[in-house]
Amino acid sequence: ASSVLPATKTYHLGLRRDENTLQPSIYLNKLPDKFPEGSRVLVVDPMLATGGTIVAAIDLLKDRGVDNKQMKIISAVAAPPALEKLSKKFPGVHVYTGIIDPVLNEKGFIVPGLGDAGDRSFGT
Repeated sequence: ASSVLPATKTYHLGLRRDENTLQPSIYLNKLPDKFPEGSRVLVVDPMLATGGTIVAAIDLLKDRGVDNKQMKIISAVAAPPALEKLSKKFPGVHVYTGIIDPVLNEKGFIVPGLGDAGDRSFGT
């Protein structure tokens, strides 16, 4: 993004989901303490399954001053539970996804999905 939009700042936030409890935990937080008023934020998450990690990420952004209507979420694959959770908890947030897979398995993974994106990308 920075080559196309040179004034763009990139921050990293890493969350992982516990495979037993499905609860998110933060392992990396490089967000500023406060975003300037009116900041527009793109949140990239490869998969939105249960919605737990993306909700935790948005909660952190909101705590730091980002407004719902200034956020856009980009995801390769999403499932209805995550999309429903986002629309109820954060009205005005737009989600852009490549595809919606309608099924989660008993472990909360998208089926067929991509497998575990974190494991595939980072070995986590």
